[in-house]
Amino acid sequence: MKTDVTYNQMVDEDSRRQGCSRRARLDSRCWIALASLACVLVAAVVLYRFLTPPASSDHPASVASRLGEKLESCSDPCRIVLVESIPEGLEFNSSSNPSIFQAWSRLMSEARSSVDIASFYWTLTNEDTGTHEPTASQGEEVLKRLAELSGKLDVRIAVDLQGGKPQADLTLLRDSGAAIRTVDMRALTSGVLHTKFWVVDKKHIYIGSANMDWRSLTQVKELGAVVYNCSCLAADLEKIFEAYWLVGESESIPSPWPSSFSTLYNKDTPLQLPLNSTPSSVYLSSSPPSFCAAGRTPDLQSILSVMDDAEKFIYIAVMNYLPTTEFTHPKRYWADIDTQLRRSAFEKRVGVRLLISCWPNSPPVMFPFLKSLSSVHDSKNKLDIQVRLFVVPADPRQKQIPYARVNHNKYMVTDKVAYIGTSNWSGDYFLNTAGSALVVNQTGSQSPDPSVQSQLKAVFDRDWHSAYSTPVTHSSNLKNLCMRSIAPTPQIQPREEL
Repeated sequence: MKTDVTYNQMVDEDSRRQGCSRRARLDSRCWIALASLACVLVAAVVLYRFLTPPASSDHPASVASRLGEKLESCSDPCRIVLVESIPEGLEFNSSSNPSIFQAWSRLMSEARSSVDIASFYWTLTNEDTGTHEPTASQGEEVLKRLAELSGKLDVRIAVDLQGGKPQADLTLLRDSGAAIRTVDMRALTSGVLHTKFWVVDKKHIYIGSANMDWRSLTQVKELGAVVYNCSCLAADLEKIFEAYWLVGESESIPSPWPSSFSTLYNKDTPLQLPLNSTPSSVYLSSSPPSFCAAGRTPDLQSILSVMDDAEKFIYIAVMNYLPTTEFTHPKRYWADIDTQLRRSAFEKRVGVRLLISCWPNSPPVMFPFLKSLSSVHDSKNKLDIQVRLFVVPADPRQKQIPYARVNHNKYMVTDKVAYIGTSNWSGDYFLNTAGSALVVNQTGSQSPDPSVQSQLKAVFDRDWHSAYSTPVTHSSNLKNLCMRSIAPTPQIQPREEL
């Protein structure tokens, strides 16, 4: 009997021959038939297991099963506010959003039990510059109030291990009662802890481009988001903070991460919650991939996904944009984002705009790549990629402030999504540097209130059409433009940007 004969054929054959089931005992042909059938079934099972990939432990259903949880919507009355730092002397025709200083001040006023801050470095006073700049007063006020809170509440700070950087702020906070843990990212991943976020009382958060630096409040252009009364989202951001806290103590990266760091919310299964009474899909992404526990979307995948979903436009505002690595040796070509932008412009005819910062610390190699992108523009073929540089002007006094007078934004907005991050856009920030981002989708909302996406687009449009924006063309002398904008590079320079 053939081993690939069907079960029904076998039974019919046996019936016609008055099969062995009616005999007193089985003859040898029945044993052969049963053995053949068993071989077919075993072979089928083995083939199925070989061809079917194992279920990913990072899939939301797998994560939920391990955690004993289920995907649920959030009923908290979450309220989100876009916040900005507009440098002294920078003026726009349209109004700006509330200031980051106001947001941080309110978060400190709201704090009742805990304040967790993840940051790159701390320079909230004039000590690092040796100046007596009066606009440092806002940073000094933040430091003073945090020191007061450190003696009353549970204040924790995860900060990059910065050899040679000023430590006076951290010393003051530690002496006031704050718990401070440094993370040696260079030893762990060869990167830095570049994240910039707050979690207050496990229900309020801030995330954005501003460092714990007085210049980030008055001399550098920044953008972030503060979310109030949103414990479900704060709990998820707290997991990223706890990851920093853990590796700061253990000096090693878990593999795999304990289940307590896993998340149910990512680009495939975002958290469903009301933001400003508007139904929203929200998730937090993180980098580098080795810091992403089960379920967490890596930051690069988040960016690529947001771009891929865009149907009309992709607008990007970042300080540095490079399809290379910046800090590895040797530097390497890295075109993941650049390729996706070109693909979106060509295959889907999506309009792409990049607003990139222009200052003396802009890497010169960035300019040829920006010119290359800007050349993908042809109205006849409906190709529309445009690039502009944003220059923050400086008067003689402002020029004396090191690492100031720059557009430090790190966000993207499309016709569907608002993405607010903490990373520059070059390879190192997604491969080995710790960063994070908030992704908000309110597409299809019938709310009369402006969406987060529309508010972020308004910020981009304001900056794009302002007097501080200069188009990039093939003949542009971009290096000279940026070198003229502010004072020369100071002697002390951190490995990565402020």
